[in-house]
Amino acid sequence: MPEYKVPVRDMKFVREEVLDFPALWQRLPGCAEVTAELAGDIYAAVAKLCEEVVAPLWRSGDEEGCTWTPTGVRTPAGFREAYASYVEGGWPALTGPVEYGGQGLPPSLESVLNEFVGSANWAWSMYPFLAKGGRLTVTAHADADLKAQYLPKLISGEWTATMCLTEAHAGTDLGLLRTKAEPASDGSYRINGTKIFISSGEHDLVDNIVHIVLARLPDAPPGTKGISLFLVPKRLPDADGNAGAANGVSCGAIEHKMGIHGNATAVIHFENATGFLLGEPNRGLNARFTFMNIARIGTAVQGVAHAELALQGAVRYARERLQMRALTGPANPAGAADPIIVHPDVRRMLLNIKSFAEGTRLLIQTLAYEVDRAYLAPTVEERQQAEDLLALLTPIAKGFCTEVGFEAASLGIQVFGGHGYIREWGMEQNLRDARIGMIYEGTNGIQAIDLLGRKVLASGGKALAPWLEQLAAFCRDSAHEPGMAEFVAPLAELVAEWERVTREIGARTLRNPDDMGGAAFDYLMYSGYVSLAYLWARAARTAQRALAAGSGERDFYQAKLQTAAFYFRKILPRTRVHVAGIASGADTLMDMPAGAFLLD
Repeated sequence: MPEYKVPVRDMKFVREEVLDFPALWQRLPGCAEVTAELAGDIYAAVAKLCEEVVAPLWRSGDEEGCTWTPTGVRTPAGFREAYASYVEGGWPALTGPVEYGGQGLPPSLESVLNEFVGSANWAWSMYPFLAKGGRLTVTAHADADLKAQYLPKLISGEWTATMCLTEAHAGTDLGLLRTKAEPASDGSYRINGTKIFISSGEHDLVDNIVHIVLARLPDAPPGTKGISLFLVPKRLPDADGNAGAANGVSCGAIEHKMGIHGNATAVIHFENATGFLLGEPNRGLNARFTFMNIARIGTAVQGVAHAELALQGAVRYARERLQMRALTGPANPAGAADPIIVHPDVRRMLLNIKSFAEGTRLLIQTLAYEVDRAYLAPTVEERQQAEDLLALLTPIAKGFCTEVGFEAASLGIQVFGGHGYIREWGMEQNLRDARIGMIYEGTNGIQAIDLLGRKVLASGGKALAPWLEQLAAFCRDSAHEPGMAEFVAPLAELVAEWERVTREIGARTLRNPDDMGGAAFDYLMYSGYVSLAYLWARAARTAQRALAAGSGERDFYQAKLQTAAFYFRKILPRTRVHVAGIASGADTLMDMPAGAFLLD
């Protein structure tokens, strides 16, 4: 089983040296007292919780899993105690609004907490993390009374939350959902219907769960324009604000899944359950994006988490496992064989994993930077700029990070050879847990269509332009900096190509709309590889400057340069395949009759 060590040093490199969060906080209202030292104290405290409390439950939680009973779901041994420690440490309140009991720290710190705790135990982490999406949804869309009633409990961690979207017959097509909401005389609603695949939908960590539910009003128009959003608690608050009488909410079953066994994926029945409208009637899809966008970034973090676990487990094993001799002669002449880390193909796998783990961390923290700007920037214009950039980068991050995170988890098994396939080493669990990331919060195919169709092409390319300009500006600024030519020259070419490829897809889509759908996934992956190239180039520039200044951490910065070079030379050429796929059009996908896929 891999022993997870929180990568505090690398997180500081990303946030303090490459992205410079401390400088950002100094100009954001209310953040002047948030320093690198304070952030470092937070990282250290989270690391202690993860390494000593949460990570030790990773394998045992997988083996025991959750247990359904008629009175509720029992989580694996130790989960309740770990959650109590999490609440006692004040972690649910880290970035919550002060007026409801939160600590009011910058929202980007949630991304650090999410990665560290998620890497320690992704199944466990989902219980508190979904509550954050619920909290943000209530903050954005509830009336004052609902906020006063529910936010203090969600922020303290006394209650958790879920997102109830999916129904068995509908899946991603929410326009087909059937759950109903009937108005009651007291201004509330009676919710009836069944939702499936509800992560953290029922458990024993807290005494109340707040469900955020999509449902239809009686006079709602058909399709997606007739959906409203409701707050439906498992238990209705009593006069003192505590969990009181049972509402009409029950768990019919929990799913038997490939991975994340420690998290209860529930079937939830609503039977005349009392609910409360969030936002405007028939505008539920708009309101639910508050939750969904946070969940998509959180899912992108899952890709980082599984890549990091694969990296730590694989590197430790490769250093210790003795097998064969180095091609250039014995590296361990006193032993019977050399450690496998000397072999080029093992290095290939390890550097793939490392470039993805550390590169996607850079991408997530870039989004986190924009989250701070979107919430806290002093002008409306800057907040809008940040929101626009987040709208573009969120589907890239969700899709790309989960794809390469799964690839890293698979390579983690491969480094171990046959031992990687055996449960006791933990690599196969990491792969099983990682697989869901490409599916939930909108499959990666949906993310690709969102990126290319709804964001880039629908805006006539305007949504993409600020990101391309940021990349181009970096190339101009770094063109003559020592040691940067090998990164800047190919990146500048890719920026121009990205713009050209986008125009070509747009022109073809006008003639055949299927061309957009056929190109979308290749376009998403291309966007991810180029975006990571930009961030690795930024990391390389930071490392170059540190080395030139005589840093005492020479090995750390040299490893950053070497990993960046590996990414550009060995990984970035994958963009050629995606460009070819984009150019191939939709005919090769759509010409075959549906009946020809499987002939009896």
